[in-house]
Amino acid sequence: MEKWESGRFRRTALTPSSLTRLPEETRLQAEAEARSPDNTEEEERIPTSVQPRSSFCFHSEPTFPSELEMSGSFCRTLYPFTGEQHQQGLSFEAGEVVKVVQALPGGWWEGEKDGTRGWFPSSYVQVMERTASLGQLPSEDLKEPLPPHWKCYMSPQGRRYYVNTINNETTWERPSSTPGTPKSSLRHKNSLPAVNGFHSSGSSFHHGENSHNHLVRKSSTEPQSPGSTSPTRKQNKEPKVTINCVTFPSPSSLTEQQLLKPNEWSYCDYFWADRKDPQGNGFMSGFEVLLQKQLKGKQMQKEMAEFIRERIKIEDEYAKNLSKLSQIPLAGQEEGTLGEAWTQLKKSLADEAEVHLKFSSKLQSEVEKPLLTYRENFKKDMKRLDHHISDLRKQLAARYSAVEKARKALADRQKDLELKLQQQEMKLSSKAEDDMKKARRKSTQAGDELMRCVDLYNQTQSKWFEEIVTTSLELERLELERVEMIRQHLCQYTTLRHETDMFNQSTMEPVDQLLQAVDPGKDREVWVRENRTGEVRPVDIEV
Repeated sequence: MEKWESGRFRRTALTPSSLTRLPEETRLQAEAEARSPDNTEEEERIPTSVQPRSSFCFHSEPTFPSELEMSGSFCRTLYPFTGEQHQQGLSFEAGEVVKVVQALPGGWWEGEKDGTRGWFPSSYVQVMERTASLGQLPSEDLKEPLPPHWKCYMSPQGRRYYVNTINNETTWERPSSTPGTPKSSLRHKNSLPAVNGFHSSGSSFHHGENSHNHLVRKSSTEPQSPGSTSPTRKQNKEPKVTINCVTFPSPSSLTEQQLLKPNEWSYCDYFWADRKDPQGNGFMSGFEVLLQKQLKGKQMQKEMAEFIRERIKIEDEYAKNLSKLSQIPLAGQEEGTLGEAWTQLKKSLADEAEVHLKFSSKLQSEVEKPLLTYRENFKKDMKRLDHHISDLRKQLAARYSAVEKARKALADRQKDLELKLQQQEMKLSSKAEDDMKKARRKSTQAGDELMRCVDLYNQTQSKWFEEIVTTSLELERLELERVEMIRQHLCQYTTLRHETDMFNQSTMEPVDQLLQAVDPGKDREVWVRENRTGEVRPVDIEV
């Protein structure tokens, strides 16, 4: 009697075995599997009693979606394939996961594995389909028992990971039997590979009775809060703490965040939290601290201008007194070279007074005035920024209030739903069923409203975050400009002061020269010539 075999090409049907021939690699693989005792062990390893729906599950008979639907899906290799024998072939071993890039009619698909793309026969793989649950690897597959409350799972890439069913902590490393936390935790969202657009940290091939997937295994008729139906979301959900309507990571689970501008001590990295107002019992935001810094800088700039104004007054008064002093006719009758030096000294006072008048004038135009007029509208600009950020913070507070209100409403609806479910169990009637359906509908609506409020809150906080970063960087830039401006004008002050000293020195040079030229002998000669009374000296009287 001729043998018949079941096969699939577009559809499943029977065909005479004499009309078909297995590929050499497939035939050798089948013979090896038939001789291998591991087949029964593999089947026994995964009892059917613990194989409900899994996030990626293998069916006894593969199902092939249309070629258009295959792109982006995943499949598991059934037999080894040596792609080197084919042009642009993709090599793999049995049991590996391949991502389908495109599936063309004719039985050849293009796939990607470990960053390598190539073609392979579609008959060598089996499509992995999505359903709705998780699975736990059997403990028989483990070398030794796991510590209490730890379960082992398999990712779609075939890699084991471990979950603590008490706190949902996840790690790639096998936990030791001694108490403690595994070394490398997978709390971050992207710690595990993403498959088909969703995070697969909760995905595995088989399913066990444990709290890790308790929410997923709930019946669709049971009340579930939005956002808690996914074990991946629950597992990756880190505890948060909200302070003054701003949400931060919980200190207990806080990991070191990467600074936006490392090693720069930038404003945008260190002013997110609020702090107690030193002038009252309230709180002031980090942005208000930055604004106070800016306003204080503006005040310091104003006080510096006032200081320069006082310096100008001193210069003016000093110049006035020097000029007045130079005109006093004291010692004006001094004669000779000393008299000339004295006259030049008095004249130098007038010259010095002129130098100080010019110095005070330049101080006013080149130092004081720029300090006063720099950013005349600075306070108005700061007030505008303050109002803008304050409005965003008020919006954030309103959004958070709406979230809390929606959360309370959802809790009330769930309590009402639980009550209606209990009433339905005790009293089977169409009215009780209608009440239960109505309560479920309201609970679902409350959950949708909570999700909507959470989305709006997150959007508002994201906008507030972006504005804080942008504005704080702008304030940082303004502070740098202010400091640089003041530095330049103070340098101008010192330059003018040095110039004043140079001019004053130049007024002293003639005085120094005349003082060096003072000659008492010459002065005596001149004076004697002008004032002599006679050269004949008296003589003795003779008798």
